[in-house]
Amino acid sequence: MLKDTRIVLGVTGGIAAYKAVELLRLLTKAGARVHVVMTRSAQEFVTPLTFQTLSANPVHSELFNLIAEQEIGHISLADRADLFVIAPATANVIGKIAGGIADDLLTTTVMATKAQVLIAPAMNVNMYTNPIYRENEDKLRRLGYLFVAPEIGTLACGWEGEGKLAAPETIFEAVVAALRPGDLEGQTVMVTAGPTREEIDPVRFISNHSSGRMGYAVARAARQRGARVILVSGPTGLAAPAGVERICVESARDMQAAVMEHVKECAVVVKTAAVADYRPAERKGDKIKKQAAEMTLALVKNPDILAELGRLKKRPFLVGFAAETSRLEEYAARKLAEKNLDMIVANDVSLGDAGFNVDTNRALFLFRDGSRQECPLMSKDELANRILDQIASRLPAQRPR
Repeated sequence: MLKDTRIVLGVTGGIAAYKAVELLRLLTKAGARVHVVMTRSAQEFVTPLTFQTLSANPVHSELFNLIAEQEIGHISLADRADLFVIAPATANVIGKIAGGIADDLLTTTVMATKAQVLIAPAMNVNMYTNPIYRENEDKLRRLGYLFVAPEIGTLACGWEGEGKLAAPETIFEAVVAALRPGDLEGQTVMVTAGPTREEIDPVRFISNHSSGRMGYAVARAARQRGARVILVSGPTGLAAPAGVERICVESARDMQAAVMEHVKECAVVVKTAAVADYRPAERKGDKIKKQAAEMTLALVKNPDILAELGRLKKRPFLVGFAAETSRLEEYAARKLAEKNLDMIVANDVSLGDAGFNVDTNRALFLFRDGSRQECPLMSKDELANRILDQIASRLPAQRPR
């Protein structure tokens, strides 16, 4: 996701410095090239060797280090950065940056950089609510600095309240969002994801193998690109992506109700959910006992949410998915036309490296205008951005109708 992105990670002195180690791991795993700058106080909590080992780059801490200055000095660090991240950021360093003070390597590099700066504060709740600190943060926000709000919880000092460093995963999402194109800013995107469950009795249901990973990847990527995202999700074991409004549903009819309630707010709807085509004609109130050697289960058709959206007089840009096991392009093209879609994403779920319950996917895009695009095997996160690239490039010409 962040392949070859150059990030400077500033670590300041606070007990939350250990969380910066996990953040560094997430950044490097995503392909970023990370250079770590530590304050002297930060080194009291975590050793530079830890960051150097994980980043595979020297850790920088001294402003006047002739060897380091020859190799990558603070101006070179500032110039190289695509993004500058400070996590954790103490009240002290935030105050110095707000006041234009540059008295160590970290603050000097921040002063010299033209890259976007993302700050993740961590401090005692009373410090966080102190009017002086609030004024410093407000000033930096006005100047264009980005912030990841701290969490509410039990702090290292024993107090309860706001000031706990945001989770590394949350900061990572903010990093990706800061580096992504904001081409969906101001748009509301609805994504449906996961399976639905159609109850047979209190302990049994009809469902499918969908994990929801593709839909959650689309929701996360859309949020990172600036959209307001409504995620209508069937039952999954996935955590809601940061900043996404998740509506949890069970059955196809539950999903239909949630989608139709919110569709008027949306410029885009991406229907990745694997919605059950049928449900039991009767849901038994008691558990069905195993008695007869055979049992016949009567099924009735579920509402076709995608077709219902396609029939709307004023509808959003509509993207469907086609999970097939044969004749992929033929069936996807038929669905594109029959459901009145703008775009369809088709994939062969019989392949072991694509489809359900894996982290990778390959797909064929078909469009209303007759064009097509093939996507080779890639991560679902990367495919999500390929889908959104197409949506964003076509959205301005598509008005709700």
